[in-house]
Amino acid sequence: MTSHTPADTFPRQYARTLRYTVGAPRSFSVASDGSRVVFLRSRSGSDRANLLWTLDTATGEQRIAADPAVLLGGGEEDLSPAEKARRERSREGSAGIVGYALDGTGRLAAFALSGRLFTADLVAGTGTELPAEGPLLDPRLSPDGAFVAYANTAGELRLTRTDGTGDRVVAQPDGPNVTWGQAEFIAQEEMGRDRGFWWSPDSDRLLVERADDSPVRRWWIADPANPGSEPAEIAYPAAGTADAEVGLWVIGLDGARVEVAWDRAAFPYLARVHWSNGGVPLLLVQARDQRSQQILGLDVATGTTEVLHEERDDAWLELFPGVPAWTPDGKLVRISDEGGVRALVVGDQSVTGADLHLRAVLAVTAEEVFFSASGGAAETDPEPGWVGVGRIGHDGKRLAWESANGRPFTSVTTVVHAAGISVRATAEPDLPGTLVKVSRDLPEGVVVDDIATIESHAEQPVITARPVFRYAGERRIPAAVFLPTGYDRERDGLLPVLMDPYGGPHGQRVVQAHNPHLNSQWFADQGFAVIVADGRGTPGRGPAWEKSIAFDFAGATLDDQVDALHGLAEEFPLDLGRVAIRGWSYGGYLSALAVLRRPDVFHAAVAGAPVTDWELYDTHYTERYLGHPADRPAVYAANSLSGYAAGLERPLMIIHGLADDNVVAAHTLRLSSALLAAGRPHTVLPLSGVTHMTPQEEVAENLLLLQVDFVKKSLGI
Repeated sequence: MTSHTPADTFPRQYARTLRYTVGAPRSFSVASDGSRVVFLRSRSGSDRANLLWTLDTATGEQRIAADPAVLLGGGEEDLSPAEKARRERSREGSAGIVGYALDGTGRLAAFALSGRLFTADLVAGTGTELPAEGPLLDPRLSPDGAFVAYANTAGELRLTRTDGTGDRVVAQPDGPNVTWGQAEFIAQEEMGRDRGFWWSPDSDRLLVERADDSPVRRWWIADPANPGSEPAEIAYPAAGTADAEVGLWVIGLDGARVEVAWDRAAFPYLARVHWSNGGVPLLLVQARDQRSQQILGLDVATGTTEVLHEERDDAWLELFPGVPAWTPDGKLVRISDEGGVRALVVGDQSVTGADLHLRAVLAVTAEEVFFSASGGAAETDPEPGWVGVGRIGHDGKRLAWESANGRPFTSVTTVVHAAGISVRATAEPDLPGTLVKVSRDLPEGVVVDDIATIESHAEQPVITARPVFRYAGERRIPAAVFLPTGYDRERDGLLPVLMDPYGGPHGQRVVQAHNPHLNSQWFADQGFAVIVADGRGTPGRGPAWEKSIAFDFAGATLDDQVDALHGLAEEFPLDLGRVAIRGWSYGGYLSALAVLRRPDVFHAAVAGAPVTDWELYDTHYTERYLGHPADRPAVYAANSLSGYAAGLERPLMIIHGLADDNVVAAHTLRLSSALLAAGRPHTVLPLSGVTHMTPQEEVAENLLLLQVDFVKKSLGI
């Protein structure tokens, strides 16, 4: 890690370094022969422009394979609106090379810069710009390295030769709102699928998504601070309204086309596509209510599909990274909630049990499956928040843990594995940043860190997080508690409390790592006892824990914040007469909900970018948890905030970026109008030009300072 600028305050450093992610190595790949590791990293913790790097696994030598400044001739990046939107969907705040794709050998890499197409020979160390009709998106090499396929902002899928001899269209829009080769909004924002085309293992054809968002309702995002600017038009599929129409085609390099057939009326969501060597392509398609889904095998010659597995769930079915997939010998790999246990299934056999809660499949080899998991039950885990990487045989035997310190229960670890090489990234609560090591499997299966450590260029934080992990209350809610640095109970007495949750689906905050807790520690150092609690609905505790919020955001998630607070007050110096709550996105919703429904517990709130009306949020997320608004209008009314406006008795600050196209500013404006109609004073802080991520350094810094000032004044501190 690099040292920080001496004049840095935490808020400025935290904002400038994108929460200490700038300069950290990321996006690891391993060449198919294990000869090199490829990754992204910027030159320093204050330089957001990523370079492409390689590590030689024989020598441990690291070198730059592609430098954006050189390739662009020192010019500035120029991003298209489509690329900016794609980065917003993926929460990408860095610059330079933000993604790349390799050929089948891992010798050639392709990537986009300023909407232009580049390749890098990772052995020769040379970079080349290829002809392309840009601005382009998501370039991907054919496995044989002869072609790069890419989408562009005109909605086309195109193909260019890596020898620079030609560029041609593969598919072009047949309607004004049609795109080829691009993941639609819902796939990017909610399904974790950012790809829209997939190469065949033989490099002779592609699977290509065709998306038509003509049925999707149009919204306009204006910039009130600049009334001369035209509003931006977006296609936003709000709950209860139409989604984009998504199809899939097999397109040969010879121009042949076959449309893929499945029951799109019953299963309109294309959630996953997997096409590996030796296996037929796999599709995972979901019903709109996400209570049923099918894994399909595809005949690429005819476009027909066969149902390989079908699942149903009374609440909903989760989507997981890395599955479905094939083992090399043709067994289907998936993650299942059957029997109330989130288990790894290989073929017809569940190979993990109730002691583990599966998170993702990371790699499938001829003998083993690499996976990430948490504990299956709080009763058996010493502390909450660990995420370990295990490797287990296809028969469920020979389970081993990958861990930098041999303790999978006190860290957060992930692994990229191929060709006997593992890139292991481990974060621990008492060490800033993430330790990345490259190791080689020995024949007997023992892992030895015998190659290299990939150093981080991220800055050293100016403060140290000191989380104390606990299971709180009778439900044993995972929690982390932060006290001011240097706090002495006899001298300082009880502390005002700041609850700091996300508290909703897919948002685990209590993790066995250091850097994710720095923001909470800074708030604690302003004179608070800060509590982060992951109640029901958050990941990591089993299907029943996650799905207990079905049709009830406003009940379970708020109840667990209250229960965690009261449970922790039995041990920690909490002044229950001075309790505030703050959060962003779902955490903003939860914070506003807290002062509206439980003013007896919460005495002030800061709600950042809150969802206040669930009929304004998107289909795939909202309908998964609350159902369709036409079927459950009472559920939507009970879980939205405007109906509780008359009950506001406590200070409430609402913050919202006016350029937010994920949680649009209408959420805040509607709640504010309801509060005004009820005669309830409140504070609204509009942020001109700010999206959901709030990447602007000065804005992000001042937001922290303004929140502290508001909370202190509201609690009489």
